[in-house]
Amino acid sequence: MTRRFVAPGKVVVLGEYAVLDGAPALVAAVDMGVSVDVSPSKRRVVTTPTGDSSFVDACLDDLGIASGAWAFGTYNAPPTKTKPGLGGSAAAATVATFAGRAWLGLPTDPATVCEQATRLHHRVQGSGSGVDVAASSFGGMLRFVRGQTPTPVDAPPVVVVWSGNSAKTGPRVHQYNAWSDRTDFVRRSAELTDAYASDPIGTLRSAADLLESMAEQTGIAYRTPALDHIRKAAEAVGGAAKPSGAGGGDCAVAVLPDADALNAFRDALTGADMCILATQLAPGVREVPPGAQ
Repeated sequence: MTRRFVAPGKVVVLGEYAVLDGAPALVAAVDMGVSVDVSPSKRRVVTTPTGDSSFVDACLDDLGIASGAWAFGTYNAPPTKTKPGLGGSAAAATVATFAGRAWLGLPTDPATVCEQATRLHHRVQGSGSGVDVAASSFGGMLRFVRGQTPTPVDAPPVVVVWSGNSAKTGPRVHQYNAWSDRTDFVRRSAELTDAYASDPIGTLRSAADLLESMAEQTGIAYRTPALDHIRKAAEAVGGAAKPSGAGGGDCAVAVLPDADALNAFRDALTGADMCILATQLAPGVREVPPGAQ
């Protein structure tokens, strides 16, 4: 019998870059991620949409799994031509770890899955805070601090906006890590992350300013015309928007004051490659019962 497992993707709302230095981040699990269908097979056969199985193989190897047909795919695939930057590799590592443990009858609690998947994802990728694996493992809106168990946060959800182009995180993280004078940036980022629940629009605007200033000082290619347009369009209707993650493309997150503002914001994106992604907050990695969506 085939068993299906799914893990959500993520958007970082606040705390990018500073999370690498131990500051808190706010991350939301979104219902666009990675699935795997597992069925019996005498030898292990792994398939992925891109042909790259490095992250999932590392997880299955770590568990000593030598059999089964493991067909990985997208879960609620976004309508983008290129990867949207929703933490696909982390979701893949998380769902592979969870499914592998379930297949072997091992515990699949979020903390155990997150610890193992984070270790293996970091081994393959070579960097990262683990915030994306935490979102895929625990789900919902989380306050994340590196090395600690994430905690759920009751905070306003965000609108997720595709900027129209993908971006690479690694080179930007390398530039950030080479910046020696970042103490004040880390402190201010932490303050803003913890202020979001009480003033989401004002906090998001301040965080956008802080990250743009950091990028200017470090030479990180953070802003793009599309991301600038998204921010201006949100602020024009009384809201706020900022890149989610490392910048340079991928997705932005926005908060709008009401439904009318959201509609006006959506209209301002019409005719461009950018668009609002129909995401919702998602639960963490899980097995999908037969016949369920």
